[in-house]
Amino acid sequence: MSTHNLLGRLSGIHRMMTELLENTQEQDCYRTFHPSLAPLAWYFGRAIYLETYWLREVVQGDDDMTSRVREIFARGVLPPREQWQRLPPKDHLLNWAMELQDENLMRLANPSLLPDHPMCEDNRLIYRILQEHALSYENILMVLTERRLLGEEPYQVKAPFVAAAPEVNTGGLSQGHYRIGAKNDMAAFDNELPTQMVELSNYRIDKQPASNANFLRFMEAGGYTDDQLWTEAGRAWRSNNAQHPHHWRQDQQGNWYSVTINGPFDLISADPVMGISQHEATAYANWVATLGGDFDGAVLQHEYQWETAKRFDVIEGDGRVWEWCSNSFHPYDEYQPSEYSEGRTGDFDQDLLSLRGACLHTQPALRRISYRNRAEAGTNWLFAGVRLVYPHN
Repeated sequence: MSTHNLLGRLSGIHRMMTELLENTQEQDCYRTFHPSLAPLAWYFGRAIYLETYWLREVVQGDDDMTSRVREIFARGVLPPREQWQRLPPKDHLLNWAMELQDENLMRLANPSLLPDHPMCEDNRLIYRILQEHALSYENILMVLTERRLLGEEPYQVKAPFVAAAPEVNTGGLSQGHYRIGAKNDMAAFDNELPTQMVELSNYRIDKQPASNANFLRFMEAGGYTDDQLWTEAGRAWRSNNAQHPHHWRQDQQGNWYSVTINGPFDLISADPVMGISQHEATAYANWVATLGGDFDGAVLQHEYQWETAKRFDVIEGDGRVWEWCSNSFHPYDEYQPSEYSEGRTGDFDQDLLSLRGACLHTQPALRRISYRNRAEAGTNWLFAGVRLVYPHN
């Protein structure tokens, strides 16, 4: 993509994020609507901090602007709640951000103002900044969705959907060695590297993620109460969480609907289920396996299986929800951490699980086959669903 088009995307995401902050009441910009999510204002400010870090501190060797706010926006410098308490008022934050955005865009649009630096090759710098904004933007949408979930909004479902059993609709791949990881991609994060060859056994994989109707059938079949379907950790998690997808609610007649950033709406039976934890995804897989026949051996996909199936066009329907994987988030063989502090993956040792794909809110900068998302197993506020794999017939 040309530099001009990339800068257009950057200007666009600047505008989208700024409008989200501007259109949110000041007190809500600084509230924590979920205990595991930072306030909206922090995600917004961190995006601007990271943009300035990559452009001015890394490339231009000038840390004047970033050093002033590092204790607020750099992870690990202070405990999160201390950082949030130091956030400036909304109008100050907006003025600071918009001034930096304009100046940074001007510098990026004039390569003669930048030194000879590896980050300037093949638009690597702009790709990195776009990705930082994409991550912050999606986090902001999660925060605003949690705000809607906490609000009392009476809603009556207009077209109730009904449960439906899973159908056999799979594609298969044969045993062999397959490539995973980024190759010649200047946008890749360090955890996508280096390219690997992995050996996979024969497997079948669902062409589509599990649907709302499929998950409702799991619920109606007692999926949340059958201890045999849940791991020990999953049972502990279940005892402290609602027994339905995070974004689902019921109207007065008991019909399920969903709440998003735009408010409540009727669920569509064929849409992929969204807002489940890895514990719920695992229990769903175990339930599907009990259906027998072609469903025997159903398990969560491994991220290598997802990536390989995607490269060979075996799967469909990806990009609407993040998809939970069975494996822990881990460094690839011969992993080399980024030389830059804000580019270094620092959470390999935090008991996180991998997710693949993208969701409806994921920006184009992150929509690539090798991109690796991750979260704790109990995270149900992500826009995440589930896809299953089976032994090859």
